[in-house]
Amino acid sequence: MYIKILSRPFLPAPLLLALTTHILQLSQAAAQLTSPLGPVVDLGYAAFAGNSTSPSGILNSNVTFFGGIPYAEPPLGDLRWRAPKNLDENATTQDGKITDARNWGPPCIQRPAVVGIGSEDCLTLNVWKPTNASEGDKLPVAVYIHGGGFYYGTPQGFPLYDWVAQHPTGIIGASITYRLGMLGFLGGPTVDDVDDIDLNVGLLDQRAGLEWIQRNIANFGGDPDDVTIYGESAGGASMVMHITAYGGTKPAPFKRVVTESIGFGPTLTDAQIEEYTTAAVGFVGCPTSGTGIFACMRNASLGAIVGAINFIPNGEFAPVVEGPGGFMPDLPSSLIRSGNFSTVDAVIAGHCTGDGKTFAGGSPDQFVTDEDIKRIVFTRWPGVSNETQDQALAMYPAPNTTDPQITSEWDRAWMMAGEIIFTCMDWFLAEAMLNRSVEDVFSYAWNVPDTVLFNAKPYLGAMHTSDLYFLFDGTNTFANAGNSFTPFNASELAVSKEAIAYWTSFAQSGDPSTTKLSTSPEWDLFASTNSNDTRQRMFITRGNDTATASHMQFVSSAERERCQFWMSEGVTNQTRI
Repeated sequence: MYIKILSRPFLPAPLLLALTTHILQLSQAAAQLTSPLGPVVDLGYAAFAGNSTSPSGILNSNVTFFGGIPYAEPPLGDLRWRAPKNLDENATTQDGKITDARNWGPPCIQRPAVVGIGSEDCLTLNVWKPTNASEGDKLPVAVYIHGGGFYYGTPQGFPLYDWVAQHPTGIIGASITYRLGMLGFLGGPTVDDVDDIDLNVGLLDQRAGLEWIQRNIANFGGDPDDVTIYGESAGGASMVMHITAYGGTKPAPFKRVVTESIGFGPTLTDAQIEEYTTAAVGFVGCPTSGTGIFACMRNASLGAIVGAINFIPNGEFAPVVEGPGGFMPDLPSSLIRSGNFSTVDAVIAGHCTGDGKTFAGGSPDQFVTDEDIKRIVFTRWPGVSNETQDQALAMYPAPNTTDPQITSEWDRAWMMAGEIIFTCMDWFLAEAMLNRSVEDVFSYAWNVPDTVLFNAKPYLGAMHTSDLYFLFDGTNTFANAGNSFTPFNASELAVSKEAIAYWTSFAQSGDPSTTKLSTSPEWDLFASTNSNDTRQRMFITRGNDTATASHMQFVSSAERERCQFWMSEGVTNQTRI
């Protein structure tokens, strides 16, 4: 094409601009990359072909998946136990090269660890977009960060296809893989040779993934200024840790947050960190003091690292308090209490009604006396003093007395186990946001059991992770980064569709009711407009084959009083959450 541009006196500036823009558009269209593999998204420095086949096998569906997209350099060699290093995103796509992104990337190394299952080179993320979405659409973005105690799990168990497919006006979904266990959380501020590693690199991985989304999600049709992050259990804890990151001194790369069954702790003390770090380093055969510790660890074989991961007791490598300037400068509860956290536009904070049953530490028949509760429940919380345990027991009435919910010692045990963190930390976060004048604060209690887990142990009720079962296609997690998916019956499908509609509506507007199902109740604010002292939450529960029985529920004054106790400074200094 040859176009002669006349001199300025003969061609008005607006026409010149329009003509130049048209030429550029023609040039860009001519250079647009395509692939027989599937739809292509060109990020400038790299291009990826996605998979538009639905999970049920329908070709050319209305959602396209892009999996295994690297968001940082592989954390290998000198980058082992270092903060994630950004890719060179200033490069240009060379020779029309397109990377096949139709499948998932590898999971990170798990615990128990097995050579050949998972990879150190695992810093990838996944994106789901409406197939017809393109740059400039500015769709809201929902990012899921998986849980698993910070030592196991993979995004593969939590596909967001249905979230994107079901939403009526379009959203983008994303999920992030991050380093786990010893590879993600080795060391602490007082270990020898600490200057040769970065701490909490698993959390830094998550942050790097969120920052990659800020830079690149527009190419998929997303809006980097309209990102909502979601997480459950350790993922829910990650949400809290991102809200409190750097004590709230740095801008948060997200707009809204959903915390589900916040689960972590007790956070290790410096002395415990030193003990487990020394044990792991010694197992590998590296010096346990002085300098050169982590240079040696970086040269260790993956087999040696896997052996050390399995040698250390489960869950002992998790986020640590780094001190001033760190990603986690203090216990999250302390940061929330002191106001050192980032303000967001909107929050959903909730839990499963059976979280405490999952973590009570025993079965109903094991709880007969107060001493049983102290001996079993507080095994998980060894830093809680006898005095505090006695104070706690006094807040949970004896069976069949003043609280109709408590009919056995088992009820006292599981309520206590749940409220120590899972139930009360979501209340604590919601109250802190209200105190920051955040109006759009919502809460929920999930009361629909994971069918597979319930059939195995009915006494657990709506146990921990029950919400995930319905949000992610009947998912359940098992060892070695495995996941299973169980088809829903009609009433289960009604719960799933309702929940996904609420969760994605929140990503769109900060209000879970904006695009809720017509059969679902309105989800009202946590702080009732009728009274400053009233708190309420959505009680999500099963109904019939066409609609759930979900409804709003007031939070009792007794529960709020117990949460004030568990979230008090004196108690959280003992639970270390």
